[in-house]
Amino acid sequence: MLDSDSVRRAVEQSGHSSIMISEDELLESLNKTLLERPNNQPIWIFGYGSLIWNPMLEYVEKQPAMIYGYHRGFYCWSRINRGSPETPGLVLALDHGGSCHGLAYKLSAEKKTQELLILWRREMLGKVYTPKWVRTNTPQGVIHAITFVIDRSSAAYTGKLDEDMIVSIAMKASGHYGSCSDYLIDTAESLRQENIQDAKIFRLARELLARRGHSSNSKDYPTNNN
Repeated sequence: MLDSDSVRRAVEQSGHSSIMISEDELLESLNKTLLERPNNQPIWIFGYGSLIWNPMLEYVEKQPAMIYGYHRGFYCWSRINRGSPETPGLVLALDHGGSCHGLAYKLSAEKKTQELLILWRREMLGKVYTPKWVRTNTPQGVIHAITFVIDRSSAAYTGKLDEDMIVSIAMKASGHYGSCSDYLIDTAESLRQENIQDAKIFRLARELLARRGHSSNSKDYPTNNN
């Protein structure tokens, strides 16, 4: 889908092209980000949401990673991937403050152009994120990685939503990549599997499963993390 840019075409055919940036704008953003690469270092990507459980990247190395100054949360209306213009869903974004544990992926020098174009079509199609280079702590030391931070001036920025509203929205919305509820559960499960602690994501997952009529216990989603 991303190779062929079919999501863009589907949104255009639905009459909602105004919620996307053009391919020229997308390429301009990618090129600008590459020009800002620190010291011509290898290219790493910091993933904090769906990039953890579905990176869709050909990478040569993966490391547990943490950044300071940003935290993960459902701050982004999704009108393409996990929702529609009529029934927006929610996806994760980084917002200012705190810290965030995730994964860092190192791209091969030979395939970086193709992989970054696919990544940009995935993350930057809507008018939502600002790509940034962030100092990223890994077991091998500090690296610089690209990540995607919510643009607070964007119409996609939700501000802070209460947890009951997040779950209610997640249960109703679906988009080109699937349902918002599956996105939330897949994220919680991947965090658990990677031993990444996120109390709020785990609470949201437990509540969503409870509303679906499924059981979830402390073994699945820990309750004692900070």
